[in-house]
Amino acid sequence: MERAAIGHIERKLRSAFPEAAIERVEVLEHGDDPGVEPGQTALRVFIDRGGRPEGEEADLEIVHRFDEAHNVALRKLHKGLPPAIAWVEFVPGGQAPRPHGPRLRTGLERQAATLEQVPGDLTSVMTRLGPADLATVDTLITAGIATSRAEVLRWALGRIRQHPAYAQLQQRVQEIDELKAQF
Repeated sequence: MERAAIGHIERKLRSAFPEAAIERVEVLEHGDDPGVEPGQTALRVFIDRGGRPEGEEADLEIVHRFDEAHNVALRKLHKGLPPAIAWVEFVPGGQAPRPHGPRLRTGLERQAATLEQVPGDLTSVMTRLGPADLATVDTLITAGIATSRAEVLRWALGRIRQHPAYAQLQQRVQEIDELKAQF
């Protein structure tokens, strides 16, 4: 993302909250964080600690208080941000966010709207991928096979269904189900 666009996004984000509420903003692109898909951008916003010490309990309190104090602004946040911003994450200030520390993430509203526009009867499935699998999925996106991680997984499952061995596997599963029913 271009520097001018990044500056505009950061100013827009900062204008939604009181000046002292935000320490700094990081723009995350693909490769900066595993949750950012190719072609997407995300924001990590560091919340002012207000003099509180670091630690999981204090961090949880910081995130909870920020959510309470700025609930309306958080709900309206994505209005005015470009569609390329997949999510915005709020974490307690400090050197770096703890990988499993408390955080507040917004952006699910846009994802829900996207799911509603997809035709057909779909079920959402969440999965966790290791580094090698994630790199494989992202390579397929970069190569143009699909436009998102979800689409890559649908594509891969479609390829499996086309394989002749899959039909045999389905038949065997049906036979096993019939045998189980006899018990």
